[in-house]
Amino acid sequence: MKYLIAGLGNIGPEYAETRHNIGFMVLDRFVAAREVVFTPARYGDMASFRFKGRIFYLLKPSTYMNRSGRPVLYWMNKEKIELENLLVIADDVALPPGTLRMRPKGGAGGHNGLTDIIDHLGTDQFARLRFGIGGDYPKGFQSQYVLGKWSDEELELINPQIDIACNMLLSFGMQGVSRTMNQYNTRKPT
Repeated sequence: MKYLIAGLGNIGPEYAETRHNIGFMVLDRFVAAREVVFTPARYGDMASFRFKGRIFYLLKPSTYMNRSGRPVLYWMNKEKIELENLLVIADDVALPPGTLRMRPKGGAGGHNGLTDIIDHLGTDQFARLRFGIGGDYPKGFQSQYVLGKWSDEELELINPQIDIACNMLLSFGMQGVSRTMNQYNTRKPT
């Protein structure tokens, strides 16, 4: 069994550790715990590892957030990964900071990265892990907010949630989306 886990974000040091890059942050923590590394590849940085007969391919697209669809489609085709084995990690302003919600399918919810993936795949029938970043910004300032750095207080809250998100990625591959949702979606950050 093969799985593609795509963490969404923007490349470049100016975007590191920003709210919009939570997908990259989760994957960075995930690979560090498994002692594998990302290497430059087509359309992004890739890492892979085997676990109990499964192969996990981890993708951080290098095409910027709004153009995430082409890298996801390319790697799904290249590695012959079934749609039900795709998981996308994205930030979500509609969820409080640190809240984790896995879903088996659904719309983009106004997220341009998810919109581009849906457009390229021709379907919204893929799993996604939404990582809440909150929406505490004045009207008209969403872009500045999502591209802003986490505050120290927010980092205290989200750091343990990043570890839980990493557990959810592995659970997705081992137990499937439904069991992972049942086990983790009710947890609230403290």
